[in-house]
Amino acid sequence: MVAHIRSPGFIEMFTPKLLVVLHEGYGWRALRADALAGLTVAIVAIPLSMAIAIASGVTPDRGLYTAIIGGFLVSALGGSRFQIGGPAGAFIVLVAATVAAHGVDGLLIATLLSGLILMAVGLLGLGTFIRYIPYPVTVGFTAGIAVIIFASQLKDLLGLTLAGVEPGPLLPKLVALAQAAPTINPASVAVALLSISLIVGVRRWRPHWPNFLIAVVLAAIVAVVLHLPVETIGSRFGGIPRALPAPALPAISFDRVVALLPAAVSFALLGGIESLLSATVADSMTGRRHRSNCELVAQGVANIASPLFGGICVTGTIARTATNVRAGAHGPVAGMFHALFLLLFLLVAAPLAAYIPLAALAGLLAVVAWNMAEKHQIATLLRASRGDAVVLAVTFALVIFRDLTEGIVVGFALGALLFLHRMAQAVEVDEADRAELAGAERVPYDPTQATDRDVVVYRISGAFFFGAAASVGAALDRIGEQPKAFVLDMSDVPVLDSTAAATIEGFARKARRRAAPVYLAGARPTIRRALIAHGLRPPLVRYRTRPADALAAARRAIGSDRLAGGAGAVA
Repeated sequence: MVAHIRSPGFIEMFTPKLLVVLHEGYGWRALRADALAGLTVAIVAIPLSMAIAIASGVTPDRGLYTAIIGGFLVSALGGSRFQIGGPAGAFIVLVAATVAAHGVDGLLIATLLSGLILMAVGLLGLGTFIRYIPYPVTVGFTAGIAVIIFASQLKDLLGLTLAGVEPGPLLPKLVALAQAAPTINPASVAVALLSISLIVGVRRWRPHWPNFLIAVVLAAIVAVVLHLPVETIGSRFGGIPRALPAPALPAISFDRVVALLPAAVSFALLGGIESLLSATVADSMTGRRHRSNCELVAQGVANIASPLFGGICVTGTIARTATNVRAGAHGPVAGMFHALFLLLFLLVAAPLAAYIPLAALAGLLAVVAWNMAEKHQIATLLRASRGDAVVLAVTFALVIFRDLTEGIVVGFALGALLFLHRMAQAVEVDEADRAELAGAERVPYDPTQATDRDVVVYRISGAFFFGAAASVGAALDRIGEQPKAFVLDMSDVPVLDSTAAATIEGFARKARRRAAPVYLAGARPTIRRALIAHGLRPPLVRYRTRPADALAAARRAIGSDRLAGGAGAVA
């Protein structure tokens, strides 16, 4: 009995997980679990959201706006039970570059446009294709971002005073920082080291405690009590407002949209990858399955709403999502609670943020960058194969020295080419022997068993696609002039594309000119339909279910009365 898997309908595909969880039954115990998980995640998100916003070249309050508005919508509308949305470290480079080139208003427009793109991608059902990005690309991309984030924090980690604006590209940035080395502030270095030590120590000895918040709060207390000469959120930004701003649409014009479209596409591409990767991590931790296209639609809505309140790019965040799962969340309500707790902090305790040293936040992001660089995975990929190592290295180098989007695109192209090369090498064309046609276990072709030179039986094994078409075509062309009929055993062909079909058609037409019939044996229904659609119909070719049946039919067609079970001419 064959089981047929029903494809989900449109409504089922785009129904938020929140509705699914509520439909399953939602009681007090689940509400309590989600509230505690939401509080835990909010404690982590408070310093992290501000740190990411500052590193992105905007004020810290915008990071909180992003986590509040974007985080609530991602959880309420998304296709994952446990996804936590907000500002992400992966966006720091792109956001900072966009702010430098187009200002904060340009950033808001680009974020809004990226939301529209993500919604369109999700509604068109293209979310599945984002998951096809090769693993070496994601590892190299993440490691490159980690290096850039760490470099962007060196100024605040060391308390340096630059002569001009800090450059964006990595090499000029390092040169400028080296030139400013004499201005190093020992107090900033001490605060940064204190923060890093507290984050690492608390994680090691008390892993369930909010290490980020503890480190930032204690660093602020030390700086205030000892009157350390360090820069703080208050001294640089004047503090944080105690309310959400009223929603407002940025000034949009056609020229600005055209200018900002490349940045918007980069935001959408990176946001889609990051959010689906985060949802996949949550699935692996819980055994659940997310709805990728529904998740992208929710990310799109969140990125449309966030800039209306002054927020920046929103995406699913792996660290906060994993924290949510570990904290015992039951469903999306935990992410909504996380946003509400952040809003409560903004309304009640925002003035206290003015005392947070920037060196402490820089230390926090330095730890985040260290954790982002998947060192074990990098070592594994470098040892695994030369191809994976090349894809990893090229992606890493392009992300650091060129552009994030270029790194992803080129890495994906290289990975795809390597995959096609491996798949093409896996396709085999060989001649079948009598044992195979009799149904025995397949063994390599033995020329001594060949007794019939009038019928040649060729077996094609593996995915037959454009990458392998040239080698298969060359093998078929090497067949001598002696055979009077051909049997192509396609039992082991799981995939076939138009180039492969054209290759077989060309071979069949050459055989027809010599009045040699061609039999296609063992082709699966999907393969047969594809072949027929490309013109491979009788009398050009004939189809048989089994190779043995095709061989018997070929012998009858040429009037052969030999009884040998298999045949072939040496190609």
